Amino acid sequence: MKPSAYDWESMGHSLDAHGHAVLPGLLTGSQCGALAALYPGETGYRSKIVMERHGFGRGEYKYFSYPLPSLLDALRYELYAQLAPIANRWNQQMGVAARYPGALGIFLRQCHQAGQTRPTPLILQYGEGDYNCLHQDLYGELVFPLQVAILLSAPGRDFTGGEFVMTERSGDGQQANVVALSQGDAVVFAVHQRPAMGWRGIRKVALRHGVSRVRSGQRHTVGLIFHDAA
Repeated sequence: MKPSAYDWESMGHSLDAHGHAVLPGLLTGSQCGALAALYPGETGYRSKIVMERHGFGRGEYKYFSYPLPSLLDALRYELYAQLAPIANRWNQQMGVAARYPGALGIFLRQCHQAGQTRPTPLILQYGEGDYNCLHQDLYGELVFPLQVAILLSAPGRDFTGGEFVMTERSGDGQQANVVALSQGDAVVFAVHQRPAMGWRGIRKVALRHGVSRVRSGQRHTVGLIFHDAA
């Protein structure tokens, strides 16, 4: 499904209320399978990370190199165009000075001029017993406040467990949310923080995301991060 076909007003409401929104059926099953089949390849990546070595959890992931696979490259540009107005509204509400141009190409040039030149889209692979610790994907001074994860595997068929988890922390305490996804669904979520209405007006709520332990099978996910890394 084309990103422009979704009801972005409703998506914005969900992001405002919960810090995330689900885009059902962003990719077809065949598209998911084709992307997952890229994982074992040796070319097209700039690095591979084994999570356990770094205290990130268990499992592994690879950062794509430029040029990205054409499908992911197109999605990254199209999704950014829909998310930039939401990101700008959030920053205005939180008193953050940064504003984002309407086109990803312009924003990436800003990243590269700031020394953030390494591509950040990635593909993750989890097996039985693997998980991803709660974290934030901050790679440099320039940060786009929203990102996207797309589930390539089918829950219940390809794997069990492995739920996408978000936590948010504010002066009112901390809460956790499990976001249910089917194969091909994408979740848009806050990278670092989001605005929320408090007793004294808008306050900042800090968020982290991760993946619960996979009980069986194998789980693949693609992550689209819009700022590049230093």
